[in-house]
This record gives sequence, structure tokens and C-alpha cells, in this order.
Amino acid sequence: MIRLAACFDAGIDVIEPCGFPFSVKALRRSAMDYADIADITRHASWEAFQAQRTGRLILMTTKAASPLWDFNFRAGDTIMLGRESAGVPGEVAQACDARLLIPMPGGGRSLNVAVSAGIAIGEATRQLR
Repeated sequence: MIRLAACFDAGIDVIEPCGFPFSVKALRRSAMDYADIADITRHASWEAFQAQRTGRLILMTTKAASPLWDFNFRAGDTIMLGRESAGVPGEVAQACDARLLIPMPGGGRSLNVAVSAGIAIGEATRQLR
């Protein structure tokens, strides 16, 4: 999940149990030198994340009806992305303030999580700059 702060510095919240083996070492290997400047917060559970979060929770999902381009982001919004194979659990989706999709012209099913996160953060940053 990606967190947007008022000054556009995006952080990463990892909510356990995540759908992939996560470690800072693995992140450093794949993110090169960006891992050292990333604001990473790990939460023991969905409940622990919910207890500390502020702002709106915006879910990127292929099951949404509203396109990303029609949404008005606010400073402090949190963009959530689930597993590529299964998304997020139903109770997580229901707790979100908005559910958005990235339209896929030409019949594509979906983009991978990293690409989707980049597109969503780019659009939110464009709106909030």
C-alpha cells in the first residue's frame, strides 16, 4: 500500500500478513538506492493499520466502476493496492472510501502492482501539485 502525505512524499505501508515474502533486504535489492530513502512502515495486522491511519483510503481494483482519472485526490489520501492474483479481502475493500480502476483499453485484464502504483501516485501528484 502506498501512503500520500500532504507534501507528496509517498511512503510504503506493509500490512501483515502480506501476499509475498517481504524484507527490507529484498526491497533494497529490487529498489536499488531508493530503499534507503523510502519511508516504510510495517503493521502487524489490518486492525493495527486501521487504528493508526488518517485520511481517506482509496483502493485500486479491477472490480471498481470509477476510473482513476475521474477521482479528486486530497492531501493525506492513502492509495491501497492488493495482491496481483486476488486483490484485497472483502472486508478491506468495504472499509475503503473509494474504489478506483485504471481503464485497460484493448481488452487487457490488469497491470502489475508496481505499474499500477506508479500510475496512481502520478495522477494523485499531478492533481495535488
